[in-house]
Amino acid sequence: MYMTLRAQDGHVFDAYVAGAETARAGIVVIQEIFGVNSHIRDVADFFAGQGYRVIAPALFDRVQAKVELGYTPKDIQKGLDLRSEISQEQVLQDIAAAVQALDKQTSVGVVGYCWGGTLAWLAACQIPGVKAASCWYGGGLAQVANEQTTVPVQMHFGELDKSIPASDIELIRRAQPGVEMFVYAGVDHGFGCDQRGSYDKAATELARLRTISFFAKHL
Repeated sequence: MYMTLRAQDGHVFDAYVAGAETARAGIVVIQEIFGVNSHIRDVADFFAGQGYRVIAPALFDRVQAKVELGYTPKDIQKGLDLRSEISQEQVLQDIAAAVQALDKQTSVGVVGYCWGGTLAWLAACQIPGVKAASCWYGGGLAQVANEQTTVPVQMHFGELDKSIPASDIELIRRAQPGVEMFVYAGVDHGFGCDQRGSYDKAATELARLRTISFFAKHL
């Protein structure tokens, strides 16, 4: 199911919605650079199945509506091009609108993947109402590691992820000693997506279990 949201600057955009309106807590699922595609909808449905009201905002709607990309090199380039046309401020306004739309829930967390992993961290630092954040292989996290948050955050990385090398993970760890961090041995970027060649079932299941436990504790 989809709903329409309005950001603070007046931008109107779509968001995928799953889970009961009466759920006690809510989660905003933040997309990769591939739009709110079938993978992100599956993720939203998974968390809805855990008892949450879930919203996945279509962040690319500011440039192009109904973007659903796959994971080919052509799709990656398209996603990067779309991302380059949207400012961080605009994206955070859209995420904030999704958080505010969960006003029937007593607490709201955010979880993001790839680009969304970094945005989940920034949401925890900058968006009022976010109570906890889980960041999966957030590309660019090292560049914003000095941002400050007062809410619980956990991060998940793949040991073989060349886009987030061990030096970046260590930088983040030093900058944010209070953040719970997990590095999964022998897996690459995007290990949590079953549509990618890098998908790793065991690492995904463990990271999901840790994420569920984290949200159960903090939301």
